[in-house]
Parts: sequence; C-alpha cells; structure tokens
Amino acid sequence: MLEALALPAGGEVLVSAVTHPDMIRILEAHGLVAVPVDLDTATLAPRLEPAEQLVTPRTKAVLVAHLFGGRIDMAPVAAFAKRHRLLLWEDCAQAFTGPGDTGDPTADASMYSFGALKTCTALGGALLRIQDRALLERMRIAQGAWRRQSRRAYAVNVLKFFAFFVATRPLPYGLLARALGHDFDRCVNSSVRAFRPGPLLPQLEVQPSAPLLTTLGFRLRTFDDARLRRRAAAGEWLGARLPSHVKRPGYRMEARTHWLLPVVSSQPDDLISACRRVGIDAARGASSVSVVAAPDSRPESEPHEARRMMTGLVFLPAYPELPRRSRARLVSAIARPWGPDPRTEAAPRGLRQA
Repeated sequence: MLEALALPAGGEVLVSAVTHPDMIRILEAHGLVAVPVDLDTATLAPRLEPAEQLVTPRTKAVLVAHLFGGRIDMAPVAAFAKRHRLLLWEDCAQAFTGPGDTGDPTADASMYSFGALKTCTALGGALLRIQDRALLERMRIAQGAWRRQSRRAYAVNVLKFFAFFVATRPLPYGLLARALGHDFDRCVNSSVRAFRPGPLLPQLEVQPSAPLLTTLGFRLRTFDDARLRRRAAAGEWLGARLPSHVKRPGYRMEARTHWLLPVVSSQPDDLISACRRVGIDAARGASSVSVVAAPDSRPESEPHEARRMMTGLVFLPAYPELPRRSRARLVSAIARPWGPDPRTEAAPRGLRQA
C-alpha cells in the first residue's frame, strides 16, 4: 500500500501511541515519520485534542490500532481525518471478529493479521480491505512482482508452532516458566515473532504460498463464532470482578472480545507473582505492542499517558477454556495482599492458549 501510494519522503503519519513496533519500521522503511498520538486509557482511542496540535502540512495519514481485542469508536477519528484531508488506516490485527468483519467503512484501509498468536491464526498471512479500487489495483501489480513463499518455509512455521503448542501445555509450561523465570516471556515472544531483526522490507515482500492461502481459507470458512462469544464473556466476567486497586484500560471501549485482558497495577511484578502462586499465568510480555517514542523532530508528541499505562501493564488469562474455578482463584489471588511466597504450586496455565 505504501509503495503504491508513494507518499513523499519525510511525510508524517499520526499513529496510536501504542502499537506493534514493526508498523513503525514499515513506515520508516518508506521514508515516513511516525508521530505518536497519546491515548485515552479508558477507550484506548487516540486523543484528538492534542492530535489537532500535531497536524502540519507534512501530515499525510492517521494510523489507528484497535488494541487487546476491543474496538474504538472510529467516527470521531474519521471526522478528524476528513477535516484535515488525511488518509485513515486501521490496524485490526488484535480485533478480528470473523469473516464478516470487513472493517470500518470510513477507513481507507482496514488491516488484519493471521500470525501465530492471532484469532483465527493461519500461522502467517494478512488481509487488507482497500476502499480506493485504483489503489488496490496498483497494490496487486506491486505484489505480483514479489517472490513467492516456499512450501518449505511455511512447513517450518507449522513445525515451529507445533513445538510451541506442546511447550505451552500446563506441565511443560510450568517447568519452563520455573527454569527461565522472568526471561520466559521474552523467550516465548521471540519464538513466535513474525519478523527477524534487520531490514524489514525483504521479509515482507513475499507472496503467500498455496498452503498458507489454503489454511487461511479453511480457517475463515470454519471460524468458531461460539468460542469467540465465550472468550468475550469470560473476559467480561473476569473484568467485572477485578479489585479497585487494579485498573482496566479500555473499559469504555465499544466492543471487547478479549484477545487479551490487560490490567494496570502499581506493582506489576508482585501481581504476576501472586497469580502464579495459585497456578495461573500472568505476564507483562504477552503482546508485542509497545509505546511509540516521539521522533526527535517532534518532541511535543511524547505520549506520557500511554507510557504510564504500559509501565504497569499485566495481561491476565481470560480464554474460555480456563475453568470458572480457576478464574475465581485468580480473582482471589489479585484481591489478597501480595508478598513473596517460596512455595511451589501447580503448573501455571499459559496465556498462550488464548
């Protein structure tokens, strides 16, 4: 899309202050500058009042991330983009709700990811809905010149994910978590990271292989709406029972399916320890999203609210397979005073099953 648009070098894109760092790498690889817009932590939407002060003649687009399985209200952002004649893109990678989900009609591009940890995973691949048909045709021509992913490369992804799936069963997961300690979350996330360090575009400019397309088509045709509803209900049940000293970002979002259930604590490490002592896994690194730093040319865009939120963020398991009694034990552990406990408890149930 960026290649087909050919935006001028040095052009700026207003981005949600919390997003996947590879999105910023993609913008920078095309000569663009990502300018973060701080978030309203109640809705996780970009705060449009400070955004008004960040628009300049160099601003070309707005990139919004729907975070943690929820959806923000796009109407105010769409009005903002229209008023300033900006392109509007939405990243729906964490908010997919099924094959009928085609994005917000006001967005120029709606983007979906089907990587290893995503809802409806195909172990890779993505879909984009583009409003401008002429742009879409230019994108198809550009993609047609890329090399095709080999069947072997996709098979390696499948085998890697199978090993990951086995490692996150309760018993091996608990053993690995104890052996690696705080490095375990980093190890898990690096093992399923889509892209390696180094130049990003050569890794991206690849046409999907036939097995990947077949897998994605099958996953879309057999999408489990019932499980998605159970996941959303489990998250709402748990979120409604959190104690007052644990804050819940995004509690005012329009719709929540709880791809992840984030909470904010002033003592995040103690919160994780309290959960793990009762055999429930909580983690700080269960998602790869991070805070977008203000570019040197735009220090006024530093997102202070987003940075404070992410400093205390902990992800709790809210997947529907987690038994109600385990969720109740989790709520009880969070509510009790936290402190060190040397006892060895049951193997934690992994967030990665979400």
